[in-house]
Amino acid sequence: MGSDSDLPIMKDAARILTMFGVPHEVRIVSAHRTPEMMFSYALSAQDQGIQIIIAEYYACQLSLALIKYQFDFTGMVASLTPLPVIGVPVRASALDGMDSLLSIVQMPRGVPVATVAINNATNAGLLAVRMLGVGDADLLARMSQYQEDTRDDVMKKAEKLQTDGWETYLNP
Repeated sequence: MGSDSDLPIMKDAARILTMFGVPHEVRIVSAHRTPEMMFSYALSAQDQGIQIIIAEYYACQLSLALIKYQFDFTGMVASLTPLPVIGVPVRASALDGMDSLLSIVQMPRGVPVATVAINNATNAGLLAVRMLGVGDADLLARMSQYQEDTRDDVMKKAEKLQTDGWETYLNP
């Protein structure tokens, strides 16, 4: 384990995958301390039945495998596997996560990494579910229901705000 400091962010991807019943694993691998493990994992992911990798950048996590490294290893993993890689830029102490975001979105041609917002592992999990849903009608139907439920929640909040006013809404 290189560091578990980013697990509080990446847990959100694992929660989404669990909520949708998508099998996944959470692993931490330091590219600096265990580079052989990172290369081995990325090269063998497809043979292990992994379909999508969620990789956190700064200390990168891979999931339908969640694995951890540091610096530009999201791109390294994407270059080692034919599987889709979703990058989650993590807010570090400097630059408010913009360094992580810019590093992921500037991968060279031929090394695609899908990217979500800084610290937004929830969207990484949701994107993975949508990608898997392309080949799974039941999973896609559950994603549609999730979207409908989310819309309904927002509509209820909007109605409550309109009815009660902002002061009562904020101070129930």
